[in-house]
Amino acid sequence: MSTVRIGIVGAGNIATNAHMPAYTHCADAQVVAVADIDFQRAKDFAERFHLEAAYSSVEEMLDKSDIDAVDVCVWNCAHAEVSIAALRAGKAVLCEKPLSYDLESALQIQEEVKKAGVPFLLGVPNRFYPANHLARQLVEAGELGDIYYAKASYLRRRGTPLGWFTDRRASGGGPVLDIGVHRIDAAWYLMGNPKPVRVSAAVSNRLGEFRTKGVDRWQGTPYPDGRYDTEDFGAGVIHFENGAMMQFEASWAINGPELGHTQVYGTKAGLSMDPLTIFGERAGYLSDDRLTTAQESPFDNEIAHFVRCVQGKEQPRTPIEQACDLQRMLQGIYDSGRLGREVTL
Repeated sequence: MSTVRIGIVGAGNIATNAHMPAYTHCADAQVVAVADIDFQRAKDFAERFHLEAAYSSVEEMLDKSDIDAVDVCVWNCAHAEVSIAALRAGKAVLCEKPLSYDLESALQIQEEVKKAGVPFLLGVPNRFYPANHLARQLVEAGELGDIYYAKASYLRRRGTPLGWFTDRRASGGGPVLDIGVHRIDAAWYLMGNPKPVRVSAAVSNRLGEFRTKGVDRWQGTPYPDGRYDTEDFGAGVIHFENGAMMQFEASWAINGPELGHTQVYGTKAGLSMDPLTIFGERAGYLSDDRLTTAQESPFDNEIAHFVRCVQGKEQPRTPIEQACDLQRMLQGIYDSGRLGREVTL
C-alpha cells in the first residue's frame, strides 16, 4: 500500500500534541478518522485536523471507516479493549505505553496479535530518539561487552498530573506506569532486552495531594469521581535471566532534585544517556567519549516506523512479546510493593 489510512481512538493530549503532529510529517500516512467516548471532543478533533469522520466508539469506527491501522491513545484501562477490537477487525495497531493496566489483559492482547497476524507496535518513544537508537547499535556491536547492570531514573519533584492519571481504575498505577516505564524500557532496550525473572520493589503515596505554589500540573481528562489512589513514588531492582540487574526509581512528587537518566554498565565500557557518553578506555587510559546525534522528534520517528511496519517494509521495534515482558516487569513492581517481598515473574 502507498498511503496507510489511520484511525485514532482517543482524542486527548497524546493524540493531539504528539501523534497528530507526527502524522502530518509522514508522507505515507493519512489520519482519516477519530473515535472518542466524548463524541463532541471527537468532532472537535476531526474538525481541527480535517479528518473524514468522527465516531463515538472504536466499534463504530471499525464498522464504518475504511482504515488500515488503529492508533490507541485512550486511558490505560481501555488499551486492551480497543486494541483487541482493532485486531479482531484485522487492523494493525499502535498502542501507547503501557500495553495495559495489568498483565492479564496484556496477555490477551498478545493472543489476539498472534491470531490476527498483523503488525503491532507498543509506543515507547525513547527507543526512537536518535541517541538511543545509536546506543543500541553500539551495544549490538559489542562495544560495551557483557552488560550486567543498569540504572533508570525518572524523578519529578512536583509533577503529579490531574484527572484520570491518579485514579487506579483508569490508569492502573502512578508514576511507575506513567513515566517510569519510559526509563525502565530505555535501559532494558540498551541491555538487549534480557528476560526478566524477579523483582523487589516498593511503591508508596507519601506526598499525595500537595499544595505547593507555583507548580504547573499536566491536566488529563477527569475520571468520574476524581480519586487519588495510585502511588506517587516507586523504586526497586529487576533481575534478569542472564544475571544482569536494573535499579529503577520513579516519582511524581519527591523532596529531592528533578532527575532523568538512563545508564548501563558493561565489561568493556559503560554508557549514559542525556547526553550520550561512553565511559571506557582508550590507549590504556580512561576515556569519556561524548557522541552527538541529530535532534529529531521521537514521535516523528515512531510514527514513520509504524507506517513502514504496516507497509511491510520493517518489523516492529517494540513487538508484542517485548511489550508483554515490559508489562510483566511493571506488574512485578506492583505485586512486590503490595506483598512487601521479592516476587518471581
